[in-house]
Amino acid sequence: MTLIDELAELLGDGLLLDDDARKSRARDTWPRSEFDQWQGQLQLPKAVAMPPTAEQVAATVQLCRTHGVPMIPRGAGSGCVGGVLASPDSVVISTERLSGMRWLDLVDGLAAFGAGTMGIDAENRVREDGFTIGHWPQSIEVSSVGGWVATRASGQYSTAYGNIEDIVYSVEAVLPDGSLYRSRPTPRASAGPDLRQLLLGSEGTLGIITEVTFSLRPLPDPGVRQAFHFEDMSAGIDAVRSVIVPGWRPPVVRLYDAGETRRHFRDHVPKGRCVAIFLHEGPPGHAELEAAAVAELCRAGGGEPADSGAVDHWFEHRNTVPTWTELFEQGLVADTIEVATGWRHLARLYTAVVEAVRAVPTVIAATAHTSHAYQSGANLYFTFAAQPSDPDEYQLVYDACWTAAMGAAVDCGAGIAHHHGIGRVRRPWMADELGDAGVDVLRAVKQALDPQDLMNPGVLIPD
Repeated sequence: MTLIDELAELLGDGLLLDDDARKSRARDTWPRSEFDQWQGQLQLPKAVAMPPTAEQVAATVQLCRTHGVPMIPRGAGSGCVGGVLASPDSVVISTERLSGMRWLDLVDGLAAFGAGTMGIDAENRVREDGFTIGHWPQSIEVSSVGGWVATRASGQYSTAYGNIEDIVYSVEAVLPDGSLYRSRPTPRASAGPDLRQLLLGSEGTLGIITEVTFSLRPLPDPGVRQAFHFEDMSAGIDAVRSVIVPGWRPPVVRLYDAGETRRHFRDHVPKGRCVAIFLHEGPPGHAELEAAAVAELCRAGGGEPADSGAVDHWFEHRNTVPTWTELFEQGLVADTIEVATGWRHLARLYTAVVEAVRAVPTVIAATAHTSHAYQSGANLYFTFAAQPSDPDEYQLVYDACWTAAMGAAVDCGAGIAHHHGIGRVRRPWMADELGDAGVDVLRAVKQALDPQDLMNPGVLIPD
């Protein structure tokens, strides 16, 4: 029997062979892939498998391995770095049917979900019982909980609630040989290396996430919102650092440069200023106390109070973004690039990357904000837009912008990825991130678990 015959026997209507199904699941939202589809050049997989249980995921993996066929794990496809990109000889294994809450523990504050559950559905479900997951990526309405784990994602409330690695309690996954791995559900263990960490951020190269258990938090009281504007990014960074280092943890802490402040908050902030917006929430009394302390620190750092409507505006529009295709049709090439470094180098990193990207021919904008703050540093989230005159130059300009940004980040000693992952677009700089020894370790793990390199080949691990 052929692989397709065996998959059809195993999955029934969970095996999709029609063009529409294969096209809609052949990629994620990486601009390069969207451009290929816009140009009619997207390659389609030979089939899409949608197993409804972890056991059927395992059986699907075993069949593909037996036939030597590449497997492309896919959640909701909201990734933006080329982590999902099918080839004609591959089978996409979708987690779409692994959806819904498996169980909820009100005493321990835990909830388990199938990996294909959409993020907003998981959040809304636990809210019914007075909890929050606390993970609010911009993609929450279009991303899956398994994708959060596979890409090591961050959410907009991370400064208080942590990133996905801080929220995940346990995971279940199918490994490249078809075996099923379940981490022990315990709050902490001193039992050797934490094997969950091999799956967090593995981007489908070391396994397929099938179930995720989250450690929940009680829903907080209504929050306090406030905003301050600063002379420049350096002053704003110093003020944010003065808030974080003493131990204040507003869930939302976002500082925008003058360009992004003008673009997003022109009705609320004077031109040329950099705005910082804050959300404070927590147990009774906490938000008011924290807001007062943060306001004092911001004023001490030269900040002036801004219209709190700036924060309201952000909440209303925070997940509204144009599609890449809409930008292509306007003659624009654009993307976002997020990196991170310590407080000491953050302002220098901002200047270096912005200047490097602006130097690329046809670039018309390069701006940034910081959206995730930590005790010893923060991220920077850059946005660039270019307007090449010839569509044949789109991908060349796109690559040039990424090369300029990554080169500047590496020169500043920054981490090359904060929360979007590596995919294909960042692979050339993985040796800069991990060092030669680190890359060798990653390759050794891949070789041990997936010696045929069948699980998401071409992603994460450099050649």
